Amino acid sequence: MSRGSLLGRRGDGGRYGRGVTERPVGLTRWTIHGERVVDDTRRARWSIAEVELPDGVRFEQYVLRLPRAVVVVVLDEADRVLMMWRHRFVIDRWVWELPGGYVDESEDPAVAAAREVEEETGWRPGSIEPLLSFQPMVGTADAENLLFLARDAVHVGGSGDVNEAERVGWIPLDEVLAYIARGEIVGAASVVGVLSVLSQRRCGELNA
Repeated sequence: MSRGSLLGRRGDGGRYGRGVTERPVGLTRWTIHGERVVDDTRRARWSIAEVELPDGVRFEQYVLRLPRAVVVVVLDEADRVLMMWRHRFVIDRWVWELPGGYVDESEDPAVAAAREVEEETGWRPGSIEPLLSFQPMVGTADAENLLFLARDAVHVGGSGDVNEAERVGWIPLDEVLAYIARGEIVGAASVVGVLSVLSQRRCGELNA
């Protein structure tokens, strides 16, 4: 069987899963001939990239580059998730979101995660650990999100930043799928966060 065959049929299973075709390395890589900055601010940089596809077609595409951000799943002893009910003007919708925000330059992401939780919700995490990182819009943006899990949070006063949320609440982890289905949790970071922790718990990988 040729090198380009379905690797799932090989005895070792191949580098990819069943039914995934392996191609020579770099064959489908897009070529970037240049990138010019359109707007550059402290929190975002817009540019236009001149791109060439593997078949030779060339075009321009907007690219957004953002600082690293943290998002935090705060769990209590009853496996409830700390979330914020807020209005997002871009989509003009009220949604539940996990606390989070940008990591300052030279700042420890774990420190940033704990800071954002306290500033936005009024709760201070007792422990915090990294879970994973992800890119929510890889076709357009470089916007790395770092997901953390926090526990043993204590309320330190207030109800969070009035500019961040209408209210703060604890949602049972078992109910997050229903919230997603109803369109009440829609942000990529929040969806990835709650589903990741829910998956870990169901697989027995979530430490108490």
